[in-house]
Amino acid sequence: MNFQGYRRNNGAIGTRNHVLVFPTVICASAVASMISKAVPGTVTVTHSHGCGHMAEEKEHMIRAMAGFCGHPNVAGVLLVGLGCELITPEVIAEVIAKAGQRFEILNIQAEGGTTAAVGKGKLLAEKLLKEANTVGRETVDISELIIGTNCGASDTLSGLTANPALGVASDMLVAAGSTVFLSETPELIGAEHVLARRAASEAVRKRIYEITSAVEALVKKAGVDIRGSEPSPGNIEGGLTTLEEKSLGAVLKGGTSTIRQVINYAERPAEKGLVIMDSPAHDAVCNTGMIAGGAQVIVFPTGRGTPLGAPTVPVIKVSSNSGIYERMKENIDINAGDILDGGETIESIGERIFQEIIEVASGKITKAEALGHSEFAIHSLGLAV
Repeated sequence: MNFQGYRRNNGAIGTRNHVLVFPTVICASAVASMISKAVPGTVTVTHSHGCGHMAEEKEHMIRAMAGFCGHPNVAGVLLVGLGCELITPEVIAEVIAKAGQRFEILNIQAEGGTTAAVGKGKLLAEKLLKEANTVGRETVDISELIIGTNCGASDTLSGLTANPALGVASDMLVAAGSTVFLSETPELIGAEHVLARRAASEAVRKRIYEITSAVEALVKKAGVDIRGSEPSPGNIEGGLTTLEEKSLGAVLKGGTSTIRQVINYAERPAEKGLVIMDSPAHDAVCNTGMIAGGAQVIVFPTGRGTPLGAPTVPVIKVSSNSGIYERMKENIDINAGDILDGGETIESIGERIFQEIIEVASGKITKAEALGHSEFAIHSLGLAV
């Protein structure tokens, strides 16, 4: 099975061909946005990070930023910094250069302020865009794909229709040699024993329990009840009653394959197949981590509906019921509610999701992309001053 992708000079395969204008610090976000607006065809993000990070969080932020900027869906990146921050463009450039990513650097202080920086940045972005436009798609084996899975605004039906259907597609992908991310660690709690039985090794089994226990310990240390956020008020309104019920439905996205590895947030996998990424359940944060980890397409089941997208990676939405599909048709790509309506089965919707992934990886535009959704957020460890 093949798809049509963009082959980079380092051998990596992209499903999109973006030029990214990336601020390495919050102080450069406005200038990065001005540059991107002045150069149609580029994309940008805003975030609140880049300065004051300490110890583990510093390395965590560098890994997430470098993974995002060095992603194969990015043909080239303009790194925009202020000039005196902790995480400068040069810091990120050092990492992505080793991966063979094309980049340019811009420092606002060195250019003498906003106007001059935007002027130079526009020229650099246009240069990167011109280079990107010379690259075309080619036939690539499906084993080159990394697919992220994430569910949000879930309801009772998520675990009965959309999530298990995505699980069918996940198994098909793994069988074809692809990699699939299962994430959202808080939504593995209560189902960790189910996942542990599928671990490829004792080390993987142990790690599954470690990441779920760490989340529980963090919540207890804070003196709060995780039920204050899991299930969320929207989940409860949609019929979910406990975190365990939500988790048992959420893990179905990963299908039935053997779990080959457990990786940190924004880390690139060393194994192919089904891989767990230790990440928060916050949808935009989770997506950003999976993108930094190399996911070229994300599939996102939803029961209550969400317009969420991503700046550089297509996000395929799957509704758990026909009601939300009809109300938010402009946001939903596939309706798994057809399973309940009697026209489809979990297997047939799973096959449709699989085919949609191939088509989207080959260039088909998702609803989120068509509407311009580009949500972005990096997980913060709280170690900043």
